[in-house]
Amino acid sequence: MKKIILLFAGLSLLTSCKNTSENQDSKKDNLIVSTENGKVEGFLNEENSVRKYFGIPFAQPPVGDLRWKAPQDTKSWKDTLSTKEFKHKPVQANVFGDMKSRSNGMSEDCLYLNVWTPKEATQEKLPVLVYFYGGGFVAGDASEPRYDGETMAKKGMVVVTVNYRLNIFGFMAHPELSEEASYHASGNYGLLDQQKSLEWVRDNIAAFGGDPKKVTIAGESAGSISVSAQMASPLSKDLIHGAIGESGAAIHPTLAPIALEEAEKTGLDFAEKIGAKSLAELRAMSTDSIFMLYQNSGRYGFPTVIDNYFLPKSLPEIFEAKEQAQVPLLVGWNSAEIPGMALMQGLENTPENFIKKVKEIYPEDYKEALNLYPHTDKEEVRYSATKLASDRFIVYSTWKWFDLHRKNSETSVYRYLYSKLRPKLKDQSKQPGLAGGTQEKDKNTPEAPKAIGAPHAAEIEYFMGNLDRIEDYSWTDEDYKVSETIQEYLANFIKTGSPNSENLPEWPKAESSDKTPPVMILDTESKAENAKDDNRFLFLDKKYTEQ
Repeated sequence: MKKIILLFAGLSLLTSCKNTSENQDSKKDNLIVSTENGKVEGFLNEENSVRKYFGIPFAQPPVGDLRWKAPQDTKSWKDTLSTKEFKHKPVQANVFGDMKSRSNGMSEDCLYLNVWTPKEATQEKLPVLVYFYGGGFVAGDASEPRYDGETMAKKGMVVVTVNYRLNIFGFMAHPELSEEASYHASGNYGLLDQQKSLEWVRDNIAAFGGDPKKVTIAGESAGSISVSAQMASPLSKDLIHGAIGESGAAIHPTLAPIALEEAEKTGLDFAEKIGAKSLAELRAMSTDSIFMLYQNSGRYGFPTVIDNYFLPKSLPEIFEAKEQAQVPLLVGWNSAEIPGMALMQGLENTPENFIKKVKEIYPEDYKEALNLYPHTDKEEVRYSATKLASDRFIVYSTWKWFDLHRKNSETSVYRYLYSKLRPKLKDQSKQPGLAGGTQEKDKNTPEAPKAIGAPHAAEIEYFMGNLDRIEDYSWTDEDYKVSETIQEYLANFIKTGSPNSENLPEWPKAESSDKTPPVMILDTESKAENAKDDNRFLFLDKKYTEQ
């Protein structure tokens, strides 16, 4: 009898070990995904609810002879690729203070993307959100905590963040580069990287549970400018099915593309100034050498290009011809994108000084401008200086994109104004950075003016549900409430093309014929209003189209 009991016990133990082994293999297999180029193995978040894949290559490393070439198809691999750590971020300087990268160093070898997807597969494929980071096309990184895709993935979608080349490596044009390219143009490499990532999504995202026919692209600042450009590009427009823009469009005066000939001359002039007589000499330079020479030149990046390949015309021309991606658009900006001091340039906020600055900018139309920007006392000047500076910086271009699409598309267009004031910084020895993050104060740091609205980039962590990942601020219940509301709006839009659902304040779409198209005020209490400020943008539209 004792032998029988021991036999059963042994069988039970073997069965238990077998089940444990099978469970482990099943768990591991669940994290292995087959892409067109090979298998990748990810990992689970702490709650075991989201699968994560960091550092998946979507193109060959743009190094050596591939520096300043359109991204090339990635080569396949045999063994399962571990994708459990972020790869390199693009080469860049610390332009905007602390962007809090989680990448494993910095390199020209940077063309990797990251995927977050719900652990449990569903019968229906999930909508996809592809997010492009900001940073003025000179800085940024898809690994930044504020762009983390885990929270949005929990809302029933697959999230992708993408690295793309920056500054001299991502945007320099040159006559020799145009001559060697099959499409006879150069520059725009960072935008072509983004386009290549969208091809990867089309070809591979179904393996991660995503629907390649339901891809929404989004981004902030340069990322938003990128979204507008991808909508306009004949190479990308059939790869996307919705668009979200946060502050910025590739429309004058905001990083608008220039003619190829002008861009080539800019690149040639730069090469001559650093003593490079040929493209071969430029490619022979080390990463550190050429980036140091670029930094020492004082250049702030290189412009995007109307190259008759990625962009055949300017964005207004493309949209007015209705040649852009005919997809739903959700777009907006923040209530205080840049401080009024950018306009006043050290002058006190008096009506007299404001009038002086407006006359300098609009010598022939200053009366009309002054009527649009009230200035009866210092407080009013403070607000109007902020509005005019913000409009000229990035708001007008975003409005123009919104206006062009609503008038030249049959799809739904939704506009927002993000107005939530940030809470206090935990560390008062720091100050907010221009494009997010914080910077250390020193004795020369001017006292920041009291916030009168939401500054540039303040919305990102609210939109993506990442307040917990940003430790600089003393977040309150109110902040989490605003973030949850916005996430619901965005999730609805990504899934259906409309931000609306029964439990949220109604967000009306803008019709092409609206004289005062609605705007959703995103704040502690979100609500829709008819436009009050569009006359400002119509005035600026007249001025910019005259140039």
